Amino acid sequence: MIDLIIPIIFMLVVVTGEALILQRVRREAVNWRDVIFNLNSGHIMLWLFRGLEIFCYGMVAAHFSFNGLSSWPEPLVWLFALLAWDFGFYWLHRLHHQLGALWAVHVVHHQGEHFNLSLGVRNSWYSSLTSIPFFMLLAVVGVPLSVFVAVSLLHYTLQLFNHNALTPKLGFLEKIFVTPSHHRVHHVNDRVYSDKNFGGSFIFWDKMFGTFCPALPEGDFSFGAGKERHSENPFWASNQPFFRYLKWPFRARQKTAQFHCSVTSLFIGAMLLFSLVIGYVYRFGYGYDAIGLPQIGLFSLLATGTLALGGISEGRRWGVTLWLTITLALPLIFIALLEWRDTFWVVLMPLTALHAVTLACGLGRRQLSQVIRHE
Repeated sequence: MIDLIIPIIFMLVVVTGEALILQRVRREAVNWRDVIFNLNSGHIMLWLFRGLEIFCYGMVAAHFSFNGLSSWPEPLVWLFALLAWDFGFYWLHRLHHQLGALWAVHVVHHQGEHFNLSLGVRNSWYSSLTSIPFFMLLAVVGVPLSVFVAVSLLHYTLQLFNHNALTPKLGFLEKIFVTPSHHRVHHVNDRVYSDKNFGGSFIFWDKMFGTFCPALPEGDFSFGAGKERHSENPFWASNQPFFRYLKWPFRARQKTAQFHCSVTSLFIGAMLLFSLVIGYVYRFGYGYDAIGLPQIGLFSLLATGTLALGGISEGRRWGVTLWLTITLALPLIFIALLEWRDTFWVVLMPLTALHAVTLACGLGRRQLSQVIRHE
C-alpha cells in the first residue's frame, strides 16, 4: 500500500514547503489558518472517499465493460486514457459551474481567498463523489483500473501544481497545458473570469469549446467566491452551499470565539490527524469490498476529527471536547481492544491524545485565570 500513501505525503510536504518559502524567502504574509483549513476541510474526506470512486470504477470495469481497447497496443491505451480522462474532467468541471447542485459542491474550492498550493487541496466533502459518473465511461470503454488510477494520479498532481504561487509563465507550454497563470484567472472572484479555463491538464479543450481566457483582469481583483465569510467548520463549509441552493433556513451563526488556539497547536493537530489518515490508507488501501467494523470505526473517528479541528479553529469549546474524546477513544479501541500493536499506531495514537490533553489543559488554565481575574 506504500504506493497509495506516497502522493499524500508528497502533497503535505509541498503544500507546507511552499507556504514556508512564501513566508520566509519572499516575506509574504501567509494565512496559516487558511492553509490548515484547506488541508482539514475536504481533503481528508477526499482521500477517504477516494476509495469509493476506485471501488465503483473497478466494479464497472469488471462487470459492465465491453473491453473495446483490448486489442489496442498498450501505449495507445495509455494515450487514450490520458486524453479521455482530461476531456471528462473538462466537462465535469464546466458542469460544476453551470448546474446549481454541482456548484454547491464546487464552490467550497472557490471560496479560498489565497492562491497557493493549499487551495489545490481545498475541497467539499462531496467533490470526489460527484466525479464518479464522469469517469465511469472510461471503465465501460475498457480502460483498465490500474491505468485509470495512474492517469488520474498524474492529472491530479498537475492540477495541484497549477495552484502554486511561485511559478511564472511557462513559455510555449502555455499553449498546450493548463498552467498556474491560466488557473489564477479561473479563481478570480468574478464569474466572468471564474467561468473560464475549466481544463485540468490540457488547455486546448478550453480553446476548442470557447471557454479560454488568457489573462487576469487589468485592475484590482481578488480571489474567492462571493462576499460571505466561509466557516472554518468543514461540516458547514461543505453543507451550507446546499442549504442556500435548496433555500433551507439553516445558517451557521457567526459567534464570538470562546478561546484562541495558536496556529502552531492547530497545525500540529492537523498533521497528526492527517498522519492517522495515512495510516488508514496504508492499512485498508482504497478497498470497500471486505469492509468491517474496524474500518468503519476508524473512518468515522477520522471524519469527526475534521469537525473537531474546525471547532477548535473557530474557538469553540465543544471542538476541544470532541477532539479529546476522539483522540482518547482511538488508543482505547484500536490499541487496547483490537490489539493494533504496530509501532505506527502505538506511537501516533497516544501522541494525538497527548496533543488533545495538552490543548484541553491549556484551555482550562486560561478559563481559571479569567475567573480569578473577575473575582
